[in-house]
Amino acid sequence: MHDSLQQPAWLSVSDDAAVVKLSRPTACNGVDVDALTLRAPTVRDIRLASKVASDDEERELQLFASLAQVSRQDLEGLKLSDYQRLQQAYFRLVRDDGDDLRADAPAGAASGG
Repeated sequence: MHDSLQQPAWLSVSDDAAVVKLSRPTACNGVDVDALTLRAPTVRDIRLASKVASDDEERELQLFASLAQVSRQDLEGLKLSDYQRLQQAYFRLVRDDGDDLRADAPAGAASGG
């Protein structure tokens, strides 16, 4: 995909994490932050999110909350465009452009936008 050639200014992705700059500061864990860091998911993260969720939306919220180490309520309070940034960051984080492995394996773990 062509989106791998140009990364948005609000996003920084490494092998282990994605840092998403928010459009405005928001309270997470009782502290105002202007960025959220999603760590790379493990199989355990995907399985746990699937166990506690009743649908794809809940599963995604649970997974992102775990990866960012914030509460689901914190994520629900984000501006929609900032949440969509988290979704984009997640899919860039799990995609492996460097070899033949495919990142579609966890596709059911988080519904994307």
